[in-house]
Amino acid sequence: MKAVVFAYHDVGCMGIRVLRKLGVELAVFTHDDDPGENHWFGSVRKTCAELGVPCTTANPHLPEELARIAAFGPDAVFSLYYRDMLKDAVLSLAKRGAVNLHGSYLPRYRGRAPVNWMILHGETKGGVTLHHLVAKPDAGDIVDQEAFAIGSEETGRDVYAKMLPAAEKVLTRSAVAVLRGTAPRTPQVEADARYFGRRRPSDGEILWRAAAEDVRNLVRAVTHPYPGAYTFAGATKVLVWWAQRVDASARAAAGLVRHRDGDVCVVCGDERLLQLVRVEIDGREGDAREFAHVLRDGVVLGSPR
Repeated sequence: MKAVVFAYHDVGCMGIRVLRKLGVELAVFTHDDDPGENHWFGSVRKTCAELGVPCTTANPHLPEELARIAAFGPDAVFSLYYRDMLKDAVLSLAKRGAVNLHGSYLPRYRGRAPVNWMILHGETKGGVTLHHLVAKPDAGDIVDQEAFAIGSEETGRDVYAKMLPAAEKVLTRSAVAVLRGTAPRTPQVEADARYFGRRRPSDGEILWRAAAEDVRNLVRAVTHPYPGAYTFAGATKVLVWWAQRVDASARAAAGLVRHRDGDVCVVCGDERLLQLVRVEIDGREGDAREFAHVLRDGVVLGSPR
């Protein structure tokens, strides 16, 4: 059995190990790392070097790469957190099928950054889906799925830690069927589908007019190792790395800082208070109470005017 694998991130590293364990001969494409990105995840190139698997960062759609793939003669194509869309010129070279491993329980949360979007929306259930590749992103028939719970205090990294073993189960169960051309095809329910786009650091700005729970979910969705949620105290940028619910409310303007027993709290749009736990100001991270001189009682947080 032969497979061309397009892989990146921890999911790509895991998938390569699973396929090798199943006895599959591999040729791997990955990406060059973005120097401006926090590389908290595993390296596909290092994994391939360790396992003696050929790996390249070349554009697979170049004529010479298409010829190389054709000569390899893959039974299947696997896309494992590869960041680029694969065109039919590549997919058509697989004899028995092309599949993608997506980090949500499809058809929910199609598109980019599904883990972060799920946390931001307060979801209590996540999952992974192996699906057939079609022209429309994340819309192909389902091969296999595995669900898991998302806890109310879990961060993006916590959910990734749950996603990896779920993804490993799915690949272990279903990869051979894909390679043999016998993988199931369960159509997705289009009425339940919704796409979400790429998240950028600027998407982390806190809008204090939102409900306290929505702000808290944003904080945990983009806390370390992601760029973080942020606000401003005047012209000073404040990164909020953790926040927690407070059983209290205040009839006051959204964004108003209130000190309670030494804790730094902020009024949200639903008049609930949210306690700032860990923040970063001017490159120094620590307990929010250490920055009470910036996060003064009565200051209104928000975009600088």
